[in-house]
Amino acid sequence: MTLKTMNMPQLGESVTEGTVSQWLVSVGDEVDLYQPLVDVMTDKVNAEVPSSFKGIIKECLVTEGETVAVGTPLCHIEVEEVESPKSEATEAKATEQKPSVAQENQSMKKRYSPKVLSLASEHGVDLNAITGTGINGRITRKDVEVFVEKQTSQTTNEKQTDIYLSQPTQTPATQDNFTNNKQSPRPEFKGDREIPVTGIRKSIAENMVRATSEIPHAWMMIEVDVTNLVNYRNAEKAKFKEQEGYNLSYFSFFLNAVAKALKKFPELNSSWQGDTIVQHKDINLSIAVGNETELYVPVIKNVDEKSIKGIAKDVHVLAHKAKHGQLTKEDMTGGTFTVNNTGTFGSVQSMGVINYPQAAILQVESIVKRPVIINDMFAARDMVNLCLSLDHRVLDGVICGRFMSHVKEILENISGDTTPIY
Repeated sequence: MTLKTMNMPQLGESVTEGTVSQWLVSVGDEVDLYQPLVDVMTDKVNAEVPSSFKGIIKECLVTEGETVAVGTPLCHIEVEEVESPKSEATEAKATEQKPSVAQENQSMKKRYSPKVLSLASEHGVDLNAITGTGINGRITRKDVEVFVEKQTSQTTNEKQTDIYLSQPTQTPATQDNFTNNKQSPRPEFKGDREIPVTGIRKSIAENMVRATSEIPHAWMMIEVDVTNLVNYRNAEKAKFKEQEGYNLSYFSFFLNAVAKALKKFPELNSSWQGDTIVQHKDINLSIAVGNETELYVPVIKNVDEKSIKGIAKDVHVLAHKAKHGQLTKEDMTGGTFTVNNTGTFGSVQSMGVINYPQAAILQVESIVKRPVIINDMFAARDMVNLCLSLDHRVLDGVICGRFMSHVKEILENISGDTTPIY
């Protein structure tokens, strides 16, 4: 018998760590090859890690809720070793031909992604000075960002030390005040509870900081009369639910209208890539869904090719997956434009933070009855605000205004004759 180790896998090229959310086996359990061992949550996806061996679980090395780096040992599995006979000559030849681990690591380390090269060039970083944490020592985007952060922190500390040393001689009381100001502890209050920032929350924090620090946001809002949409949907929703088994949501109509508008104004279906702006051919809409504690942004692919019924089904399926922790990496990647249904919470006006590196995000607010003047007379109409945040490096107000006007036109002219559900 021999002891094998299962390590934290890399569930995506830029993923550097994962959180063990639940063990699916216990010490002493007999497991088969490819049997799921543990649920792991990363900033990209939740996934089950399968066993690479058939044997008996001898030790679980990471506790539930613990976040560890890629490559960290997760558990030990005792397996029955089966040796195949080899001649000394064959083994010697294999050893001679097989590159050493160090050679493999060095080879992988030199394989830089375009993003790594871009970051290194931007900050003047020598990649040879960085130790990679990716597969076989490959340098990831996260490695470069951590290295830059450490360099910045070191430079700041050196400057602060120089300033401190250049201060005139201080009295003991003044020195104590200086020390206290510099090292003032975090205030503590009775009943405080510290919550570790891990998994999804950590990813959201990093993405929001990056989006707001790198993207010059601009914002606009239009008001849309969706009375016809409300009447049409209300007339069809009961029959639709009975036939299909899921709801005909307002959101599916909005996604349909956005996809049509992106088809006409592809400039908004773009992303910023440093020296280039990439205008995407596919219209893949990212939507915000979640459960009681976590928010996810899965993607509905090729929305412009789907009926309203098909869009409604995709929304239903993704929401169900998010609620039960079943979203996959495929569900979470490939988005080209984001539509956020903030109206679910009763919001009537909001400014969304752009989903980096996309060029825009549209907030669909709550549908509200309002008095509107039509033909010089007041009428009660169903109104909704649509709020667009745009990346001003990629987009200007003129093209975004035309896009929003087209979305408005589509929504205000919805009817059974012009907008088939199937």
